[in-house]
This record gives sequence, C-alpha cells and structure tokens, in this order.
Amino acid sequence: MPASATQTLRVAVLADSDTRWKWGSLTANRIAPPNSDISLDGYLLRGRATPTARQLKEVGVTADSLREVTAVEFLRAMEKESYDILVLSLVGGGVQAMLHGLARAWDGRAKRPVVVTGYVGVVYEKLTDGLLLRHGADLVLANSRQDADRFKAVYDGVGADSSAVTEVALPFLGGDAYTGEHDPYTVVFAVQPSVPDNRRDRDYLLNRAIQHARFHPNREVLLKLRSKPGEHTTHIEELPYQKLVQGKDLPANFSLVYGHMGDVLDRTDLLVTISSTAALESLHRRIPTVVLTDLGIREGLGNHHFVGSGCLASWDQLDAGYKPVPDAEWVARQGVMADGSYETAFDAARERIVKLLAGDEMAPLTPYYTPETAPGYLPGILARHHLGPDGTPLPGAPAADKAPGPVRQIVRRAARGAYRHGVQRVAPVIRRMGEL
Repeated sequence: MPASATQTLRVAVLADSDTRWKWGSLTANRIAPPNSDISLDGYLLRGRATPTARQLKEVGVTADSLREVTAVEFLRAMEKESYDILVLSLVGGGVQAMLHGLARAWDGRAKRPVVVTGYVGVVYEKLTDGLLLRHGADLVLANSRQDADRFKAVYDGVGADSSAVTEVALPFLGGDAYTGEHDPYTVVFAVQPSVPDNRRDRDYLLNRAIQHARFHPNREVLLKLRSKPGEHTTHIEELPYQKLVQGKDLPANFSLVYGHMGDVLDRTDLLVTISSTAALESLHRRIPTVVLTDLGIREGLGNHHFVGSGCLASWDQLDAGYKPVPDAEWVARQGVMADGSYETAFDAARERIVKLLAGDEMAPLTPYYTPETAPGYLPGILARHHLGPDGTPLPGAPAADKAPGPVRQIVRRAARGAYRHGVQRVAPVIRRMGEL
C-alpha cells in the first residue's frame, strides 16, 4: 500500500556488524517514500561481528525495536511479520542465503516487503562475486554513478536482470561544509581494522602520525579508532592501534579518539587515511583529504580506488605542508555530492519503492544463483546459515518460538568472547610461530 502522511511504513533492517547496521538503518530512512512515518525494527545477525551496545550508540540511529537473531530465527520472524520494506545489510553470502530463505518463506504470497540491499562503502574487491550474491533483491543500491555502471555491466555480462541496480549515494554523508582552519589546526588519521594487515606496517603508520605531531607542535593530531579491544567491526582487527601505542612516548598534541565520524570531522582540517569511506565523508564536506601512498598504491590496501582523485600523498609530503586538491570530476563520479545535490540522490530509489508498494502483487524473489546454475557453490553458502539447497531450514536449526534463557545467553557471550580472544591473541601468536 502506498505510504502517505497518515500511514506508518514498517521497515526492517537485518545487519551483521556495526558498519552494516549504520548503512542499513540510515539507508532505510533515506529511501523511505516522501511523507512516510517510519517504524524501524532492527535485527542483528548473530556472529563474530555482532555490534556491542557502545557501537550501536555510536551509530546514532534509534530503532523502535532491536534484537539479536540467527538466520533461521529471522526468517521465521519474516513469516509472521508484515513489513513494507526490508533492508538486507549483510556480507554477500548472507544476502544470498536470506534471499533464498525469504523466497521459500514468502512462497505463495501476493504481497511481500520490497527487498533492498547494497554495499556499505567503496567497492574495490570481489565485485563480481559480491554482486551476484546480492542478485535477486528488488533494489541493489549503487552508492555512485561509477558503481551503478559497473554493477549493470556485471549483471548484463552474465545474462542476469540488471533492472534492480539503482543509483543512490552513501547514506551517511552530510554535515556542515568546511569553511576554514580551526584553532588548533587538527589532523585526523582515520585507521581501519584490517588494512594494513601486519604489525610492521601498522607500527610504521602509527609512528609517522606521532612524528607528524612532533614536527608540528601547533597542530593537534588525532588517531580516530573504529572499535575498542574485544569489539569487532565488519573486518577483524587482530592488531588494534590501542595496543600498538602502549609504551610509546606520545607528544602532548597526539591523542586517540572514538566516537561518531561526523562529530570528529566537525573539527578536522586534514583527514588522512589508507582507504576508508571516511575519505568520502570528508570530501563531501570539502575537508582537505589525503589517501596515503607510503605503503604503495595496491589493490590489497584499497587505495588504488583513489587513483585520479588528486588525494594521494605520503606522510613526507604532509610533514612538508602539502595540501591536496581533489579532482572535481572524480569526486562527482563517486557519489560525493559537495555541490548540494545530495538530497535528491535517493529520489530514484524512492520512486521505485512507491511503485512496487502500489502494486497489487509482487513477483517472487529470483536470485541468479540457483541449485541449477551454481550447484557446487550455492549449497555451501546456504548451509552456513543452516539452510538447505531450497532455502528450507535444516534439521537442528535454532528455534525461533522462544527467547534464549539466561544460561543460553551466558554461553553465547562466553563463546563470542572466546572467539574474539582467539582472533586477537592466539591466532597472531600461531602465525608468528609459523614464521620462525
């Protein structure tokens, strides 16, 4: 039913990490048809990166309800609940599993939710794999003109329907435009959980940031952290900077900060990163932005995505006072709308959703991957979420008809804590031993 000023639009978001909750919940608000009164229910897919209360608070999005679920519990909830829009904010394999599970759960229904999915930021790796795993949703959102062109080319190239690809922009862009230097001049080094992936390179970047603070005592240098030790984000962080900084002699103008990226950017004069969506947030606000080249320009680092941006530079250049000038054409193709057109960026998605909601019947979900097209790939993806090849829950899958008791909750927390300890403490030691 079309949304109106007097109707509440029921929206559900399924996310598997803090970053994807941020993208999914903000996207839900951006794509809602005009004059909609949104009721937002959040579902957090249980796993190693399930966000903590602190991480959820940092995102700053309030949901009408929020609960942790397994894949099968979520699917059973979708059989009972009636939503208008469902946003799948998951890794590609999770999206594919949910599409098949939902197709089974909604089999025979004339009306079902409009299913939306996409990417949380820059798509610089596994483009084809990730896209085909997301195929089958009603809308596959592309965060920029460049991504929309690439997404359609992939789908068309394999003979899949590309009509679901819809150009939008990153949903978390915004904030006041940069108007001039602060007092003190503030440099923010926005670090990433998984890039670089070794202690030597991370130590190098940390030491260069500290050195920059010493070279410029009148500047404030902030190390912007994504998570606290023990928390996980979309990517595993085995070597948190909080631990690497221990024991180092830090100048008074160097400090570590957490918090919402937008709040940090409010006082930023120069944003420095390896390859992060923070760079796009910064460019959107016209803040001078540098993507580091110290470790090379490599696909493994993701900074190759910024070739042509005018933002590539090294710490040596920054120490010498270099200020980047972004290429306007490159910036425009990345969905960074510093020209003020951001508010209309989601119009096409809203129009498609209004049209789908207005129809009397919706076509079944039809992913590209099926037991016939990918018999050696799809069953394994579905099995990881306790689903059979046809999307049916496998025997022994967690039940959704009762909430976990106190003992079960304690066991879950202990298991997750043990996993995180293994990732952050045990695994690095084993790897170092293997290098001896």
